[in-house]
Amino acid sequence: MEKSKERYRKYSTYLKEKYGEKVYKIPINLPVTCPNRDGILGTGGCAFCGDVGAGFESLENTISVKEQLNKNIQYISKKYKAKKYIAYFQNFTNTYMPLDSFKNYIEEAAQMEDVVEICVSTRPDCVNDKYLYVLNIIKNSYNKEITIELGLQTVNYKTLKRINRGHTLAEFIDAMIRINRYGFESCCHLILNLPWDSMEDIIEASKIVSSLGVGQVKLHSLYILRNTKLGEMYENNEFSIIPVESYVDRVVEFLKYLKPDIALQRLVGRAPKEETLFCNWDMSWWKIQDMIDEKLKTMNIYQGLAYDYLNGKAVKRFVK
Repeated sequence: MEKSKERYRKYSTYLKEKYGEKVYKIPINLPVTCPNRDGILGTGGCAFCGDVGAGFESLENTISVKEQLNKNIQYISKKYKAKKYIAYFQNFTNTYMPLDSFKNYIEEAAQMEDVVEICVSTRPDCVNDKYLYVLNIIKNSYNKEITIELGLQTVNYKTLKRINRGHTLAEFIDAMIRINRYGFESCCHLILNLPWDSMEDIIEASKIVSSLGVGQVKLHSLYILRNTKLGEMYENNEFSIIPVESYVDRVVEFLKYLKPDIALQRLVGRAPKEETLFCNWDMSWWKIQDMIDEKLKTMNIYQGLAYDYLNGKAVKRFVK
């Protein structure tokens, strides 16, 4: 990465390089749930997850895939003059359904001419070869790119248990191995200020996603929703949130160890304020973004500055 330009690889830049113009992500909300909610793996869902999941900006899941896409495209095309779109199956676990239903939903999006990419958000323990095979057929049949987004949140197995994720790091590793076999693009979601994680966990997370061939990363700042297990713990003062300055430090350190060609979809999360007990230290997300950019500039840090730990670091001095 050239230090004179972007200090980290922005997702918008990545998309423009790939498709030659601006591409917009259109969220799709399916009538699905999660194995961590319906009793298969657990009940209650992740400690931080609300009743609407992550798709608080999505349309109702009673509307067909095609109609959701058309409604959003109509609005975005007028406002931003966009011509290409990514169909983003965002909310809850989008591979957690019968295989035929999954195929039908994905094909409905793939049949739309303006859609250049299909993005499927799911859990690491819901990535199965048969679903990947279906995605590969659709990719080749409709000439659409495929991206799979995996919610990992942390590499600390003790924290994963405390937030009731229902899986460990092993499932994420397995999912990435299977995704890479098909040559699909991938994205990993991480929360950098979970109360039980340290800076060491953040650095290790950066190293792990870099070593596993993850193509994109989406970083989140923790927000705490009402009527969730995490919300209850927060109101009972069972944990504390690190200061915003510490979050900025964690993002900067994460970027320093991250493989230079990994694209960053975002560095700060957002949430519906009316439903939150805590969100972004009562600051605008863009202000935190500015703090991160300023820290990178002041410290002269850029993505991949410390990316020197793979391919047998200890013996590199013997190899020319």
